[in-house]
Amino acid sequence: MNLTLLTVGKTDVKWVKEGLDLYASRLSHYVPFTLTEIPELKKVSALSRQQIMQKEGELILKHLTPGDHLILLDEHGREFRSLEFADYVEHLLSMGGKNLVFVVGGAYGFSDAVYARAHSKISLSRMTFSHQMVRIIFAEQLYRAFTILKGEPYHHE
Repeated sequence: MNLTLLTVGKTDVKWVKEGLDLYASRLSHYVPFTLTEIPELKKVSALSRQQIMQKEGELILKHLTPGDHLILLDEHGREFRSLEFADYVEHLLSMGGKNLVFVVGGAYGFSDAVYARAHSKISLSRMTFSHQMVRIIFAEQLYRAFTILKGEPYHHE
């Protein structure tokens, strides 16, 4: 099983990129992990929010295969404590065979088509974070989940 973090827009903040590289390296000790960035749309000033979400949604869906298990990072998703998230990841891994694709959408969220394709939604917090910050926060939490599952001393509770 492979894990993918699919993001709309490039990681353009240097320290976020460095943090993502760090956690991607650490995650690779537990599971094949890929970071895939979809380039931001160009010339969007003439488009409505709905049109932008639709176009971004089409790009997201093009990166998926029929067997992928799609989880959206969405403000209306389920919130977890770290131990609960580790249990959730363990459950997803136990399904076997499917690739897990976690998606950070664009500034306006996801299109209806992406919501319809998704298996679940998770939220990192009731607070709002920049899309750059979400990438590193999520990668760290994913790494933390694997250390919890392996009984390693990274997480203290």
